[in-house]
Amino acid sequence: MTDHRTPAHRTMANAIRALSMDAVQQANSGHPGAPMGMADIAETLWNGFLKHNPSNPDWIDRDRFVLSNGHGSMLLYSLLHLSGYDLDISELKNFRQLHSKTPGHPEYGYAPGVETTTGPLGQGLGNAVGMAIGERTLAAQYNKPGLELINHHTYTFLGDGCLMEGISHEVCSLAGTLKLGKLIAFYDDNGISIDGEVEGWFSDDTPKRFESYGWHVIPTVDGHDRAAIEKAIKAAQSQTDKPTLICCQTKIGFGSPNKEGKESSHGAPLGADEIALTREKLGWTHAPFEIPKDIYNAWDAKEKGAAAEAGWSDLLKEYRSKYADECTEFERRISGDLPSDWNEKANAFIASVDKAAEKIASRKASQNTLNGFGPMLPELIGGSADLAGSNLTIWSESRGIEEHADGNYIYFGVREFGMAAIMNGMVLHGGFKVYGATFLMFSEYARNALRMAALMKIPSLFVFTHDSIGLGEDGPTHQPVEQAATLRLMPNMDVWRACDSVEAAVSWKVALERKDGPSSLLFSRQGLAPQKRNAQQLEDVSKGGYVLVDSPDPQAILIATGSEVGLAVDAQAELASKGINCRVVSMPSTDVFDRQSESYCESVLPESITARVVIEAGVSGGWYKYAGSRSAMICLDSFGESGPADQVFEHFGFNVANVVKSVKAIL
Repeated sequence: MTDHRTPAHRTMANAIRALSMDAVQQANSGHPGAPMGMADIAETLWNGFLKHNPSNPDWIDRDRFVLSNGHGSMLLYSLLHLSGYDLDISELKNFRQLHSKTPGHPEYGYAPGVETTTGPLGQGLGNAVGMAIGERTLAAQYNKPGLELINHHTYTFLGDGCLMEGISHEVCSLAGTLKLGKLIAFYDDNGISIDGEVEGWFSDDTPKRFESYGWHVIPTVDGHDRAAIEKAIKAAQSQTDKPTLICCQTKIGFGSPNKEGKESSHGAPLGADEIALTREKLGWTHAPFEIPKDIYNAWDAKEKGAAAEAGWSDLLKEYRSKYADECTEFERRISGDLPSDWNEKANAFIASVDKAAEKIASRKASQNTLNGFGPMLPELIGGSADLAGSNLTIWSESRGIEEHADGNYIYFGVREFGMAAIMNGMVLHGGFKVYGATFLMFSEYARNALRMAALMKIPSLFVFTHDSIGLGEDGPTHQPVEQAATLRLMPNMDVWRACDSVEAAVSWKVALERKDGPSSLLFSRQGLAPQKRNAQQLEDVSKGGYVLVDSPDPQAILIATGSEVGLAVDAQAELASKGINCRVVSMPSTDVFDRQSESYCESVLPESITARVVIEAGVSGGWYKYAGSRSAMICLDSFGESGPADQVFEHFGFNVANVVKSVKAIL
């Protein structure tokens, strides 16, 4: 490969290589190969093109940079440290150590400038697609002629592993279809993965693959030639109606005399002797973690970044003077705050739902809620994985972004995993409340992106309909049994399973208000009877669990969720007719209930009432924490059956007679 770089740029890239191999060596753990191989690409992008302000990592019009191959995290940490972010050299020395800002894979919320958590390969690419959608949509909604508040690129680095993962097909196919011209991906084509040379298991014609998606592809770029990289980036930026893939041919572990181009540099320290030889080959004479002042000065992006943001601030002032209302709304949205009248209007809508008392499927109640809340929230945007007619995610003012750049609806296609990762990227971009839907059964396809949302503590909103064996004739392949339980097991994921229209509306409201994590809303296919509530009960729905029906001196408690709450209420009435007093507790969200005060939880589930029956058409495992010393589980610890929903419920014992029998058995 021909090297046309100036000594200054060579030295600046070598600073990344030195910091990366030193940090991995000191931690005795990590991946030096990718940072060393991609250092020239990163130096060219960050010093020649990237619009960012290290002094304000949250500036809304910054370019986004995503390291999808997150195992090469020292590349990102080196870039942030060198360019002037608040990431001291001590944090690089503490790479991969407990409580450092430099964990083994980049984690959102630790080091400033880390745009998303990456490591599970391919998901960063999905996040980048979401960020690009967010940029284009927000720009279309607010930009005015000569006043472009939103005008930035999304850049992502990715490797062979990202492209082998199936999610890369899902998100790149959609990105090409949507013509995301400001998305630029750099493919680190080094031919090496953990197991060695990838040609034995990855022989795709990647350029043709991406061309078939509708991408602009720049093949065979010398990833160690600054002039070639610059030319490719300029060509990518000039292509405004297609995303671009720049295929950079690099050498993993660049500069290492004995490990360059080999898998041995991928996921292990180079070793002290090899590092010494690498320093000699690169002409890097400085001690470990030592960066000369002139190199720091050459890298420092604070002055340039501050000037860029200052220019944008002047633009914002002019925008405010001409479009005051739009500017106020824009600033509210990027702050993440809900409208000032949100609570009042949302509560009024919930009260109207309570008054209407309709028997409808909770998926329909969800759609009604979208119609109620949607006009209040211009930031609301969402879609479905090719199930809009079943998930009922389209509301009266939905406008598809494929036809309307300023729209609020995304037809994700059959791409559950890709949808969830894209949603996360849109949330991380800022300015939106984002929802996406599929059947609860197919949350399995999206599982790792749901986990990433929970890990990052971001408020992505996942809608899952057809939530139980009530799905009926489609049978056990489509009937979720363990899914609600496993979602509840996920730390920081709030799971809601509504029993009627009121609980559906409340679950939406609480999820939209949440800022510190994602929510999963589970809705039924079949109609659910409305439940009667007084004012206090209506207020208590938002607490995740509450007493729905009570009786004097209850002898037992029936705990239920979703479609089974109606069954519990009917059984309570039957038991009362037999002289057995019971309480019915609706538990739409165990996660939210568990965060309530000890006194409130005791008022709902007093320890003195030890006879309890749990009723849910799903696995029983997670319910034992709420069961008393005398308990029964009317749950489903097997897969479902194909047949009409009412017959399937009857087959598995979800009927009044079985509840009555179970209560009598434990009393």
